Amino acid sequence: MNVHDYLDFEQPLIEVQKRLDELDADDPQAGAQRSELEQQLNQETQKIFSDLSIWQHVLLARHGLRPHTIDVIGGVFTGFTELHGDRRFGDDAAIVGGLAHLDGAPVMVIGHEKGRTPEERGERNFGMPQPEGLRKALRLMRLAERFSLPVLTFVDTPGAYPGAEGEVHNQNEAIASNLAAIYRLRVPVIATVIGEGGSGGALAIGCGDWLQMMQFSVYSVATPEACSSIVWRSPDHAEAAAEAMKLVPDALLELGVIDRIVPEPSGGAHRDLEGTCALLRSHLSDVLKRLRGMPVEQLLRERTRRFRALGD
Repeated sequence: MNVHDYLDFEQPLIEVQKRLDELDADDPQAGAQRSELEQQLNQETQKIFSDLSIWQHVLLARHGLRPHTIDVIGGVFTGFTELHGDRRFGDDAAIVGGLAHLDGAPVMVIGHEKGRTPEERGERNFGMPQPEGLRKALRLMRLAERFSLPVLTFVDTPGAYPGAEGEVHNQNEAIASNLAAIYRLRVPVIATVIGEGGSGGALAIGCGDWLQMMQFSVYSVATPEACSSIVWRSPDHAEAAAEAMKLVPDALLELGVIDRIVPEPSGGAHRDLEGTCALLRSHLSDVLKRLRGMPVEQLLRERTRRFRALGD
């Protein structure tokens, strides 16, 4: 990471990291100094990240280097084969999906993809799916059901595409159809929020038998900016909106909205992709092992019970 990759509240870490980078790797006398600086960096990181505000949490979920769905697929699964198109209108690059293997067993993976470079972000519409993207996800879910494959989804979007074109192609119907279909799928469905989980675009693939969130992800009915615009008639109160919305994993676990918080490496997932994928793989394998052993009718009953219990 370079200086520009640090968020404002991470500034105390920059000087320590710079001093570490300046040490000569081939100098045996620098070993003790390196160990001392690494310990100092670890302590400063733990201090900062143990006392984050909710708005700082939102900024971390949006971090430009945070792992995206494509990164997770490459680090958690093997043998990924991407599938394209909704067979009705077109292909939406904001949704990525296909067949893969987890611990040697076949699964269907589906997730939002924001893109990394300016060109990729434009092509993928910053991870905001059009109706055809949600219908592609639905097609892949039904394909997974046909071949008795578990469905693993990864949520990372500010929301569904808000433009007129999305409304022309019936965005609301696409979201509602996905929700109705997920409730009836006769295979395990595990959803993981890996970054932003905003509005109907997230909900359309962000529910199932098990919903978990990465430690520094967020999940909400709207972005803080959208909430601020609705309540205060201005996006300038996004920080206050974030505080009120309880969109962080700890609050959502307490409310019973999610089932588990997946820990991230020290300093956040953007600092250690390999460590993040290892933690995520372990948690997915654990949940999938339990759900795979459940009879289909019991799976459906438990799913229904889970959704009816929300908000109690």
